[in-house]
Formats: sequence, C-alpha cells, structure tokens
Amino acid sequence: KLMNQPIEKSSRLRLHYLDGLRGLAALYVLLVHIDPEMGEKLPLFWSLFGKTLRYGGFAVAIFIALSGYVLMLPVSRSQSGHISGTLIDYIKRRSRRILPPYYAALVFSLLLAFAVFLLETFSQFKWDDIAGRAHFSPKFTLIDVLSHLLLVHNLSYATHISINPPMWSVATEWQIYFIFPFILLPVWRRFGLLASVVTAFVISLLPIYLLNGLFESASPWYLGIFALGMAAAEIGFSQKPKLMSMRNSLPWGTLSVVFTIVAFITEWRKLGLHIWIGHSFFGIASACLFIYCTKFITDGKTPAPLILKIFDHPLAVDIGTISYSLYLTHGPVLSLVRYGLFNLQLPASTFASASYLLGTIASLLFAYPFYLLFERPFTSNFFQKGKLQDANFQQPTNTKKL
Repeated sequence: KLMNQPIEKSSRLRLHYLDGLRGLAALYVLLVHIDPEMGEKLPLFWSLFGKTLRYGGFAVAIFIALSGYVLMLPVSRSQSGHISGTLIDYIKRRSRRILPPYYAALVFSLLLAFAVFLLETFSQFKWDDIAGRAHFSPKFTLIDVLSHLLLVHNLSYATHISINPPMWSVATEWQIYFIFPFILLPVWRRFGLLASVVTAFVISLLPIYLLNGLFESASPWYLGIFALGMAAAEIGFSQKPKLMSMRNSLPWGTLSVVFTIVAFITEWRKLGLHIWIGHSFFGIASACLFIYCTKFITDGKTPAPLILKIFDHPLAVDIGTISYSLYLTHGPVLSLVRYGLFNLQLPASTFASASYLLGTIASLLFAYPFYLLFERPFTSNFFQKGKLQDANFQQPTNTKKL
C-alpha cells in the first residue's frame, strides 16, 4: 500500500477493496435473482428478507461505476492524460477481459437449453416455466442467439430477457467501452471533468425523453454512472489544484452515506420517479465511496474504517476474483436448483431456506471452476506475485496515444 509517498511516484496501486466491493455486489445480485416462492404466501421473515432484495439495479450501478473508475485510473495517474497504447491495444485488452467468459457462459446456456430440448423430445419430461422460474430461459429464437453473439441483446426487451437474462448488463458495459475513448475522454481533455459527466448523461437520457424511450431496455443511464466512476478516479488522483482541494477538503464518507439515503428515497416506487434517478444517486454515492476508501489507503491512515475492513476481507476479495464468472453463470444454476427443489413438495419456509442456501452454494461452486477454465487464463498475465497488474492500473508507457 502507498503510505505517504506522492501518488505519482508509484507505478502500481493495490486497491483490494475494489475486488471485495465487486464480490459483495455480485453476491447481492445472486440473492436478488433467487426465487423463494412456490406460489404460496411466504412466512413473515422471508417476506421481509425479500424486501431487502429489491435493489439489484444498485449493484449493477456499482459494477458500472467501478468500470469507469478502473479505466480512468491510468489516465488520471498519467502525465499525458491518454490511455496506454493504441486504440487496437485498448480494444484487445477489453475484449480479452470480457468476451471469453461471456461466450463460454453463452455456450453453456445454449447447451443446457439443448439438453432440455432433447429431454422434451425423447422422454416424458416437459420444462415447467413455473418450476424453473429464475434467470434462464431454454426457449428462444435465432434472433435471440444472434443478438447475444453480437452483444446487442440489451437493446430490445424481447432479447433482453432471453437465454441468460443477467447478461444484458454485459452488453451495456461493452457498448460503453467504445463511448469512453471516442467521446468521454476527448470531452474530458478539451472541456474538463464536469463536461464529460454531463455529456454522458445527456447522451444516455436523450433517447428516453426525446425518442419515446428508445433503447430503454439497455438502461442507457449507466453511461452517466460510468462517467461518475471516471470522475471519482480523476478527483482521487489528479494533481490539478482545484481537484486536489476537493479531494482533501470534502467529507467523502459522509457524502456517500447521504447520497445512498437519497438513492433509496428516490427509488421508492410510490414517488413514481424514473428508475434512472435513484440509480444515478447511487452512482454518486459509489463514486464518493471510491474517493473515500482510496484516499484512506493512499494517505496511509490507520486503523481502517469498518467499511474498508469489510471490503478488504479475504472472503469478499476471493468472491470478487470470481465475481464476473459468478455473474455470468448464476442464472442457469439457480434455475436448475429451483427446478430440483420445486418437485420435492417442501413447506414454503423450507423451500425458501433451501433456495437461498443451496442456490448460493451451487452458484459459487460452479463459478469457481468456470473462472479457472474461462476467465483466469485470459487475466493471469496481469497478476504476478499477488500484485494487481491489470493494464487498467498501469502507467502508460507506449508513446502512441488514444
């Protein structure tokens, strides 16, 4: 960890809490997607517990803000203000990180659907949509498959919910990866940080309000949340006097709590506000949290606050390591677990308990070997001797700039 050294003198930054935060967010999404109901009314405890799992969009906001933060880190820490390497280098790094596990998970989902088809064709088995109700659909069209292959399935509600529904956010993030170097960074370099954030929100909200909700299924406002993550990195590492003053003077931890409360209030359905408002406030809260935690680490302060200890916990970091694989595969796994439990005629409370317990365990157990096979081989060259060396955290060394 950096102690009191000037930030620019360190070429690498170890921020394990980012992995821990990502892991906890992925675990929350997993719990959100577990369906504990069999058609009967759940006991009070499980009903109350279910009400705490209504904010999956907030977890996605954390993922997207983290992406903006991580991709902006090397830019903010560099002297040039450019991404390392050429545009092709950048696309290769992003492709290597995102696409192999994504396509592996897509193939797994298609094979599982094919297995269901064979069982229905050659046996008495019939897929029960209620028993298998989760985040996997074995019935889909060629258009569904093609849109997933091209990572545009998030642009339509019909394809958005097909095959492996949680994958929609991967498509949204993939599209943001191209807007980042072509629009957001040039605006940032020419007009500054605020202009980049405003541009991101304008681009994302114009289709909703001027084009009758066009592409709303893609949750385009996450582009604005991505820009908030960019802003957090810039405020956290910029050597510009105004941003340094902001970094050192504002109560970032308190601001994170305040904006989190505002996010939950604006998300309240009875207010009738559009969902992007609550998500955006949570994105601001996440950005403030990043600044707070990173500043605590770079300042070398002790002891660490409780929130940082939680994010830095080895178990959270370990889950964070496999969080992308967990996110990609948990839908089909949960569907299979539910299908198996549904036919056991369990009491409602027992069914709910078993769904959460077995669903979580099975998803984690499946995600780990999936990570070893389809994710780690494409990221292992970024890790040496336990130090995070993702290209997102390295100082630019190539003279060619984006």
